Amino acid sequence: MTTPAPLTVAQATAVTRRVTQLSVTVALVLVAAKAAAWLASGSVAVLASLADSGLDLLASLITLFAVRFAASPPDAEHRFGHGKAEAFASLMQGGLVFASAALVGREAIAGLMDPRPIQAGGWAMAVMALSIVLTLALVAAQSRALKQARSVAVHGDRAHYAADLASNVAAILGIAGASLLGLYWLDAAAGLIVAAWLVWGAIGVFREAAGQLMDHELDDEARRRIVALMTQDPVIKGVHQLRTRASGPYIHIQMHADLDPGLTLVAAHDAMVAAENRVLTAFPTADIIIHPDPRGRAEPHGGAFAETTH
Repeated sequence: MTTPAPLTVAQATAVTRRVTQLSVTVALVLVAAKAAAWLASGSVAVLASLADSGLDLLASLITLFAVRFAASPPDAEHRFGHGKAEAFASLMQGGLVFASAALVGREAIAGLMDPRPIQAGGWAMAVMALSIVLTLALVAAQSRALKQARSVAVHGDRAHYAADLASNVAAILGIAGASLLGLYWLDAAAGLIVAAWLVWGAIGVFREAAGQLMDHELDDEARRRIVALMTQDPVIKGVHQLRTRASGPYIHIQMHADLDPGLTLVAAHDAMVAAENRVLTAFPTADIIIHPDPRGRAEPHGGAFAETTH
């Protein structure tokens, strides 16, 4: 089985745009259905899920615009592009999820202190079942998109929709317990579980976004692949001070390459261009800077990032 070729920026943007549009559509459908179910049933669990879906809709809209902005080309004020707009969108998503958890938690605690019967329990359970089916389909589509294109914003969007799956299951169990068994406190307890799950999901979103904003290195496998591609040509004796970071759909790579000190400038340049093209075949969205060093004769590099990173 052959590995699919990496996507260009334009292709990756098209993939992420389609999946974010799907996310907005699903959120709109769920908000409308849950609003109707809550008005009919008065269920705390449905209200909790409705609040969650409302913020999901807002987060998905933010993601949709962030993905488009992040893919826009570099300009005079942003020489490294606009990719970190995706990470900022993820931070906003995390904040919205925390706000949702606070609202849901408050309603759930009130419901536990004063349990009340719910109305139209069958209708509420049907809507929550629909929510589970649509959310499963969306998460599957987002997972496929993430296999094709790197996007921290879509990753954050998928994280809170994946958390929605668990919260929807908790909600439907709470509604069933309250409407079928008369255990009214289960409805509020389900809402409280939803709130706790939302907090956990938000922490994961914050962690992912912070990693990109703080210029976290690519994973070890990606770094090893870069070094292997660079050193395929025996003219390049080694690589040091490799630094990488992700910025939305883009990857920034810089390194020092050890060359035979007897090479001419033209030969060294040709080796660097060929090495850059090899890396671009595996990382087509990369911006690459390679500094050639004469092996054994290079002076230590100074500055704030002197020979400390390997």
